[in-house]
Amino acid sequence: MIEPDRLKLLAMDDEDLAVISAHVQDAVLKVADLVNLPKERRFALGMNRFIWEKAEGQRKGFERRRAALTFDRVLSVQTSRIRRDRPEAVLELLAIAFEPEGEAPAGNVTLHFAGGGAIRLAVECIEARLADLGTAWATRLRPSHDVAADGAGA
Repeated sequence: MIEPDRLKLLAMDDEDLAVISAHVQDAVLKVADLVNLPKERRFALGMNRFIWEKAEGQRKGFERRRAALTFDRVLSVQTSRIRRDRPEAVLELLAIAFEPEGEAPAGNVTLHFAGGGAIRLAVECIEARLADLGTAWATRLRPSHDVAADGAGA
């Protein structure tokens, strides 16, 4: 089977970031996959991305693919309800949001995880890249959410 081109996206504003957020929804990663590089003003994470763009209308035969997401121009990083002392703990990324703060185009990028965990990146501006890294592999499970339960803790 010929594999489609790997996804490569660049976000330079909140609308672009919303597109990346849709593509990384339900990605799974380990705490050890979170990398803060303060001297480079970069934050990166590796993940197993669910390939939503190929899942529409299917009932089986879903895929995941290894991907990397990087944020540049990061001024600071804050985590909430993520145990950095447990590198093997698994996280499920639900969404990425941007809130302007201070002088435009500065603000906060927040990565929201299942179970209430979050990472907030104070950024000079939005500059994010998502790139698929490898061959896709099959998975039988399509992520699903109990919307009432997800909203109850917010």
